[in-house]
Amino acid sequence: MKPNRTVIEAGRTEKNYWQDLWHFRELFYILSWRDVKVRYKQTVLGAAWAIIRPLLTTIIFTVVFSRVAKLPAPGSAPYAIMVFAGMLPWQFFASALSEASNSLIGNANLVSKVYFPRMIIPASSIFTSLVDFAISFLLLLCMMAFYQVMPDIKIMLLPVFILLALAAALGVGLYVTALNVKYRDVRYVIPFVVQLGLYLTPIGFSSSIVPEKWRLWYALNPMVGIVDGFRWCILNEPMNWTALAISTSVILLFLLIGIFYFRKTERGFADNI
Repeated sequence: MKPNRTVIEAGRTEKNYWQDLWHFRELFYILSWRDVKVRYKQTVLGAAWAIIRPLLTTIIFTVVFSRVAKLPAPGSAPYAIMVFAGMLPWQFFASALSEASNSLIGNANLVSKVYFPRMIIPASSIFTSLVDFAISFLLLLCMMAFYQVMPDIKIMLLPVFILLALAAALGVGLYVTALNVKYRDVRYVIPFVVQLGLYLTPIGFSSSIVPEKWRLWYALNPMVGIVDGFRWCILNEPMNWTALAISTSVILLFLLIGIFYFRKTERGFADNI
């Protein structure tokens, strides 16, 4: 039986980085479940906040856009369900971005003392938001049952748009968390960007009300295609496939930029953090 040996080779870490991601997968599970357990620790309502936050926002948006602004729902589904179906992917993206942006700073001791692919940290923080998304999705199903709204076979394609939302959150999250290590004031900008994006994304309204000449430009917001895709799968609303292609391209671009910048700056995390 041959003894275990540690091989020290120049550049070995760089060559095996993606293999190391798989090798350290147990660390991903540990960090993910740790974040899930402590997220609502010492709170009165606990995991119920995963339902309360999108539900309250849905009520506000429904009153403002439907009752006050008198905007119509493009399909036959009640306005509240249309808003909540759009709120789900946005809430996931916003929560994942906020969690990922501070993930490296929050694990400073781990980053500065032990080697492992640092990409595991922001990726595991996004998993926590995915748990919240699953809880909120159960509420959507209850709302649909209450309003007697039945989806058709297209709901089977919903995981595709969940993956797009995951890719969008990971791409932007990797870039922002790497930037936050070097410039700590980035964490003050993220809440403003998230709040602004809430109103620039078709959550309280349908993207069909956007003038035709601006829709393709509007689709440069990557969440536009995702929100429209959710409503298409769940509520059978019309889908602008050209806009979806543009949003998907932007998501993939952000993902590549995020990975590239994260890998470029990863070596200096331990020194800067």
